[in-house]
Amino acid sequence: MTTLLHHRLDGPEGAPPLILGPSLGTSLAVWEPSVPELARTHRVLRFDLPGHGGSPVTVLPAGTTTVADLARLVLDLADHHGWQRFAYAGISLGGAIGAYLALHHPDRVESLAMICSSARFGEPQGWADRAQLVRTQGTKAVADATPARWFTASFAGSDRAKALIGDLVAANDAGYAACCDALSAYDLRADLPRIAVPTLVVAGRDDPATPPAHARELADGIPGASLLEVAGAAHLANVEKPEVVTAALAQHFGPAVSGDRTRHAAGMIVRRAVLGDAHVDRAGANTTRFTADFQDFITRYAWGEIWTRPGLDRRTRSCITMTALVAHGHLDELAMHVRAALRNGLTPEEIGEVLLQVGVYCGVPAANAAFAVAQRTLREEGVELEPLNLNDPSGRN
Repeated sequence: MTTLLHHRLDGPEGAPPLILGPSLGTSLAVWEPSVPELARTHRVLRFDLPGHGGSPVTVLPAGTTTVADLARLVLDLADHHGWQRFAYAGISLGGAIGAYLALHHPDRVESLAMICSSARFGEPQGWADRAQLVRTQGTKAVADATPARWFTASFAGSDRAKALIGDLVAANDAGYAACCDALSAYDLRADLPRIAVPTLVVAGRDDPATPPAHARELADGIPGASLLEVAGAAHLANVEKPEVVTAALAQHFGPAVSGDRTRHAAGMIVRRAVLGDAHVDRAGANTTRFTADFQDFITRYAWGEIWTRPGLDRRTRSCITMTALVAHGHLDELAMHVRAALRNGLTPEEIGEVLLQVGVYCGVPAANAAFAVAQRTLREEGVELEPLNLNDPSGRN
């Protein structure tokens, strides 16, 4: 009987399968920020690499480990659950596994997302040296240097960051070193044009391990691939900026829409993701026979047909929506979409930039009213807005 990687399932049975691959040194907990959203529409499977989390190192075959070996273990999981085809997203080494699967098993992979990953992770000797270090001194020997690679300085002291470093220290030395061996031999640069599945590439703009240039090489090499660079995030961008990355993944893996019933179902999923369950539940509770057709119309048309289109990400659609609402003076609706913009991953600073742009093209009075609505809404959402005393001649406050 085949020994399987330790894994966890979330989401409704019978939903389209989505496999999530972790990065070297982490456990399946690295995906926790994204699972609630992704499990709305997919049967989500997270797994631990050999020797990481709950996976024993003994799942590896004898000899030097390769990415092909790790990909085979993922296929074993899919086979165990009866999944002939699945979507796949992976972080760093997890992304490399996904690229290998898409290249060598295109009949199994529906679509792919690579987060802070690469076609080649540096010189092989560096990985050989790290593998040797861990085999002789343990994963604690690399733990002190890891936070600076995984996280920005402002996030490295957070509870979530500390927990992930704890997973690294707890990893089996032989399992970690075997994964280093796999990275040492991995080089897909010449094969990128042969990856034919829909692909999303995500980069952390402050990632020192796989800088944005690595992501651009992937996106330029894989036909039709999309690229998202996430500001204020290092190597584990999905952990530091989960709203941005999760929204991009949800859109990339979103359900294909055809037919009114399917459009309504897809629209309701996106509507809840963007506006929040509480808002949608209120709208549903207040629906009458008089408004039912309109509620059905906006769910199918606005949310099921427009917001589900792949041509723009949700962040961009939020920017456009806020601009249109300010231009037409729909300030009550603007408050709702300021909240939606936060949910879609825009920062308060980025929302302010949108309203500044609006001020140029829609006029100062419109922007003045919009800033008032946005500031009130941000405070209601718990965003701390630092007061600034413009009468202080020192400029310190």
